[in-house]
Amino acid sequence: MITILGIGTAIPEGYFSQSDSQEIADHFLNKDEQHQRLLPILYKKTKVKRRYSVTLKSSNKNLQDRQMLYSPINSSTDNGPGTAQRMRFFEQSASQLALKSSQEALQQAKLSPDQITHLVTVSCTGMSAPGFDIDLVHTLPLNPDTPRTHVGFMGCHAAINGLRVAEAFTRNDSSAKVLLCSTELCSLHYQYQADASQMVANALFADGSAALVLGQSDATTDIWSLQGCGTGMIAGSHDMMSWRVGDYGFDMTLSPELPDLIKNHLSPWMKRWLSKFDLKPEDIKTWAVHPGGPKILQGFQQAMNLSNEDLSASYHILEQFGNMSSSTILFLMKELQHRKAELPCVAIGFGPGITIESALFC
Repeated sequence: MITILGIGTAIPEGYFSQSDSQEIADHFLNKDEQHQRLLPILYKKTKVKRRYSVTLKSSNKNLQDRQMLYSPINSSTDNGPGTAQRMRFFEQSASQLALKSSQEALQQAKLSPDQITHLVTVSCTGMSAPGFDIDLVHTLPLNPDTPRTHVGFMGCHAAINGLRVAEAFTRNDSSAKVLLCSTELCSLHYQYQADASQMVANALFADGSAALVLGQSDATTDIWSLQGCGTGMIAGSHDMMSWRVGDYGFDMTLSPELPDLIKNHLSPWMKRWLSKFDLKPEDIKTWAVHPGGPKILQGFQQAMNLSNEDLSASYHILEQFGNMSSSTILFLMKELQHRKAELPCVAIGFGPGITIESALFC
């Protein structure tokens, strides 16, 4: 059986909370007074209590004194740091988090770095070459001839795309031990000139890294065995979510229609996909739903006729960490394993397109 042998997570030391929202509105949002008054209300509606960021020092000082990348707005045309400066920050910060999450995953798997046969890395929030994949080879360290595959710029569901790659390696080679590491620094894309959808993104996204080790195992207890992955697209939704490289970081568009699209179109696709494994939605004991935001979770609940309790782990991760893009689903799976959640479990995320990526564990 192809199983998760270990999962590790890592977050930056610096964080900001809902109580920082008024200071963010006053100093880092280039909008009129009405928008500045609305921002703290928006922060509360996200249900996120704390988010971690590589741009913040860990201290008790006010937000401006903790901030290492962004300066308070100095004019109506100020857009903050350019994309090149933000990418330099990614290059300086990503590898340390990736190392911490990978070390924890290896420790839980009871494997040494030289036993890893393949490395799969995932990120949609930063680009550099050489990247944190090569840094992991040097710092863990892995064998220098370890094959590397990077899954880039696919969005919040990309860790499942990476899982599919890792699954292929392990099915092809029974001795393969694949390290999958997702590292996302979403806070590097804070937008000063924010429209409504970007204001929501500013209030939701955060930084984190998560890693897992996948391999074949003969164990029969306390395991998550990967049965397969699925992909779908919601027709007519191409422009409902996008993620593009802009001059001042990466720009997100997010339609308010997304929760309704999920509510109206997800269930038929889920039934078709699960039927390939001779399962029905009511057979699924645990749902690991990427917490893109409270409305997305609510749309999923309505689509699959679930309760808040059914998605309590998703709401917990959103509250404690925010949306860390592709890393979030691995944080969620770690939380569910800690809770000894029942199987089968479906892990699922949504991305630009609108695309669906899912994985079934039994």
